[in-house]
Amino acid sequence: MLRNTRRETLVALVLIAPFLAIYGLTFVYPTVAMVNLSFTDAPLIGPGQWVGFDNYTRLAGERRFDTAFWNTAYFVALSVIPGTFVAMVIALGVSRLTGRMQALVLALFFLPYILPVSVVYRLWDWTLNFQFGIAMYVFDIWGIERVPIFKTTTWFMPAVAFVTIWWTCGFSILLFLAGLRAIPAEIYEAASLDNTGRWTMFRRITWPLLWPVTALVTTIQLILQLKIFDQVYLFSTGGRPNDNLVLVYYIFQRAFVNNQGGRAAAIAVVLFLIVVIVSVLNFQLMRLAERRK
Repeated sequence: MLRNTRRETLVALVLIAPFLAIYGLTFVYPTVAMVNLSFTDAPLIGPGQWVGFDNYTRLAGERRFDTAFWNTAYFVALSVIPGTFVAMVIALGVSRLTGRMQALVLALFFLPYILPVSVVYRLWDWTLNFQFGIAMYVFDIWGIERVPIFKTTTWFMPAVAFVTIWWTCGFSILLFLAGLRAIPAEIYEAASLDNTGRWTMFRRITWPLLWPVTALVTTIQLILQLKIFDQVYLFSTGGRPNDNLVLVYYIFQRAFVNNQGGRAAAIAVVLFLIVVIVSVLNFQLMRLAERRK
């Protein structure tokens, strides 16, 4: 028995060795190197001198870091909960369809998710561009004054959040549909025999049983939106990028524009810690809320 246990352990280690090697090479080593770089004044490429926590202490009173932090938090607030709610509502609607109609509607909602960000940018730039956007011509017909949506600080983040929800909700819809299909049909049949209304059925059956999927979708969206960069970078073209800074965009500026690898690494470490802490805290809070139901 002991010999068989050792053999199984050895086989298991051999099987997971390729994964551990790739994981260590692509995640663990770069993370350790980034943390080490954050304590130096190194440029993007090349060595630097050890400066300790100087890169971190300088972030506390840096106005652009504050702008990037609060813009990121604002964007997360605009996109995570609304995006989760929109995906759930669409999934509930799609689940009522059957056959080819359900497949067609689901494909239409999922199609934006597979588009690259450059295509998404071009589509919405053609739609909301101040000079030649389709929506602006509709405003002209209705007598509404044109608004430079992506050039105005007030409208920029809400517009990018709207585009992001449109772009990414397809994957969340699939997760919610999987959760809805996992709910036994017998529960709904028993509720219908008691003449239970749709709202009561949703509140008493669907919502509690769908809560684990909701927690998963919210956590995934939280992680993704904290790392927002592509949309902000593209839609800021020709506008006011410093007013629309988010954390990843600020890392990009420090590293590739200002050639300050050490300071960029310090911001990246802070963002990494924020993502880990907020994601774990969010998931645990949602699990706690599930237990209290």
